[in-house]
Amino acid sequence: MLSRGGIHDPVIEAHMITVPEVHMSADLRLATIYVMPLGGHDEKEVLDALDRNKRYVRGEIARRVNLKFAPEIRFRIDERFDEAERIEKLLRTPEVRRDLDGESDK
Repeated sequence: MLSRGGIHDPVIEAHMITVPEVHMSADLRLATIYVMPLGGHDEKEVLDALDRNKRYVRGEIARRVNLKFAPEIRFRIDERFDEAERIEKLLRTPEVRRDLDGESDK
């Protein structure tokens, strides 16, 4: 829907949005959709636009996927990229580099 322009909202149409992951509840009644605008810009605006169009997205999912119930959906910003960057910065600190390189304290 996002790549084909199926959601007619100016904010969504103006952004490339990736969906790296969708978590489904065990009973398949709730889908948490993790999204990230390309480049990480305008996250709040994109999330608000997706929330405004949640009903349409749910209807399309119900039409296209063979489930007993269409799941309630919620959108969340995917923060894995920020977490990966934080870990990468930690790994580059002198203290960690020293430990990783096998140097002993003298």
